[in-house]
Amino acid sequence: MSTELRRLRNYIDGEFRDAADGRTTEVVNPATGEAYATAPLSGAADVDAAMTAAAAAFPAWRDETPAKRQKYLLDIAAAFEERAEELIAAEVENTGKPIGLTRSEEIPPMVDQIRFFAGAARMLEGRSAGEYMEGLTSIVRREPIGVCAQVAPWNYPMMMAVWKFAPALAAGNTVVLKPSDTTPASTVLIAEIIGSIVPKGVFNVVCGDRDTGRAMVEHHIPAMASITGSVRAGMSVAESASKDLKRVHLELGGKAPVVVFEDTDIAKAVEDISVAGFFNAGQDCTAATRVLVQESIHDEFVAALAKAAAETKTGQPDDEDVLYGPLNNPNQLKQVTGFIERLPAHAKVESGGHRVGEKGYFYAPTVVSGLKQDDEIIQNEVFGPVITVQSFTDETQAIEWANGVDYALASSVWTKDHARAMRLSKSLDFGCVWINTHIPLVAEMPHGGFKKSGYGKDLSGYGFEDYTRIKHVMTSLDA
Repeated sequence: MSTELRRLRNYIDGEFRDAADGRTTEVVNPATGEAYATAPLSGAADVDAAMTAAAAAFPAWRDETPAKRQKYLLDIAAAFEERAEELIAAEVENTGKPIGLTRSEEIPPMVDQIRFFAGAARMLEGRSAGEYMEGLTSIVRREPIGVCAQVAPWNYPMMMAVWKFAPALAAGNTVVLKPSDTTPASTVLIAEIIGSIVPKGVFNVVCGDRDTGRAMVEHHIPAMASITGSVRAGMSVAESASKDLKRVHLELGGKAPVVVFEDTDIAKAVEDISVAGFFNAGQDCTAATRVLVQESIHDEFVAALAKAAAETKTGQPDDEDVLYGPLNNPNQLKQVTGFIERLPAHAKVESGGHRVGEKGYFYAPTVVSGLKQDDEIIQNEVFGPVITVQSFTDETQAIEWANGVDYALASSVWTKDHARAMRLSKSLDFGCVWINTHIPLVAEMPHGGFKKSGYGKDLSGYGFEDYTRIKHVMTSLDA
């Protein structure tokens, strides 16, 4: 007996639409491995319609007072709270995440982030006026950029959508947002919520695959392209955007070093690091997946971490005892499995290292030790529930190995020595350095990396400014 699949649709110019050519793709629940919906596989005609709608809506939205844009965003935040259970249900179908953790760890920060940018909408100011040449006054205006083409990832579909649309709308831009082809459900629901609040054309959602995303970036209308995704995807976006000099905002991969010194409280560090490494099945660019431990405590730390991994549970969304759910899709399961299968002979799997069950894409919490700096699993992003451990001798080697990867998004230092922590915070070449913690984020502080982790900031006033342009206005005092 077949079950009819739910039909998801694009949201363009204030209405839901199928793809112009009728193409669709199936959407699979990763906790079951079964399709539950179809979504449009949008092409050039759909992208053009969304971009045209966003461009038509831009002048009026740009000219709204900051107070009015703030009110729109506050209404969106309130609607997210009111419809939280619907959002949770859609996100859990998207991702297979635990229901309880989605409720407690995603909805509150999302609402807070929207409210933060609602406040930022009223802080859109330039520097004070001044006379820098006799008889002339200069002022600086901060203005919205225009239409923003935005591509969100599949690891946090709801929250990354918020990180995209909230600063863009607050600054006075209009948006065309594409969710991942594996996780469109919550974004389509977000479109319904936002569409009931803002004027038509201000916020649009186009579903589709990487070709859809490429068509968005290559379209002549957007003035900015923003993507959260893989390094490969980011490089492709940057190349495409360069053809007409679009602004680009990239939040890409990570390989966060977790530097643990011998004076650390091992029990507390293991507890916090295991959660930060395995949360969301390790599918987080900032996940605590690359641990460097001072050699004098290495064996004790590894034994404690392996025990913590063995006690960590993965399972179905309604199981209240699980820390994380499945990997997002079969390709991701294959990628994680491949890293473990290709481990060099000197590596040792201390815990896990295998798929869990035959239904869905679950993978056991895994700890691997005995690794060398040039090993594949040290240098490349696994994006799964796998924590690697290396042993270092001194501070100099710890810094060298921590910085010795192509990624530079996040890092952490674990020590009771304040001076050492300050030295490391300066020397670590990462966009964020946590000290004696790993992974907390707040709306007021910037999130973004260096090197192949991309450029531009999410969250904070810096993220807000990324969605603005600066104009100099000079006027004669003699006129």
